[in-house]
Amino acid sequence: MKAWIEHFASKPYALWALSITACLEASVLPVPPDVLLIALAVARPKRSFFYAAICVAGSTAGALIGYYIGHAFFEVIGRYIVDFYGLQNRFDSVLILYKGHAWTAILLAGFTSIPFSIFTIAAGFNATIEVGTFIMATLAGRSLRFFLLAALLFVFGPAIKTYLDRYLERFSIAVGVLFILGILILQGFL
Repeated sequence: MKAWIEHFASKPYALWALSITACLEASVLPVPPDVLLIALAVARPKRSFFYAAICVAGSTAGALIGYYIGHAFFEVIGRYIVDFYGLQNRFDSVLILYKGHAWTAILLAGFTSIPFSIFTIAAGFNATIEVGTFIMATLAGRSLRFFLLAALLFVFGPAIKTYLDRYLERFSIAVGVLFILGILILQGFL
């Protein structure tokens, strides 16, 4: 799958593929757009932030689609997606998490490699999260993820690709954990 996604980097419609991949990842498929973002940015590191912006826009559009699936079409489409990927327990956990920490949960889900589509569908399910809050948290989380990746690619160029291919998921989780710890520390001091 990774090789198939990477091959789009050499196509004239690579930017459309990047946007569509980001959109699908946020709404229905657990196919991370990072693979194509990395391939494009390795070839042209100076455009890394442009590629990240495309990912953020596509992913935010996909998140709205996921939200709408959860809100209006859960029984027809949403349940099928959750069941197809065997994520009912995770879906239920997300709904519980949203009760007290919706904004933070969406922000972190947008930043980490957890299947984001489950979070977007759950947010729309019975309008669990108000759409404005959902969009702002999605923009923040997705921007953190893709622009941090773009910054790494811009600074280090092709030299960092091997490292990212091997450790991107662990890196995302580690930064997410540090972010949570930072929030907890700030809340303790406020």
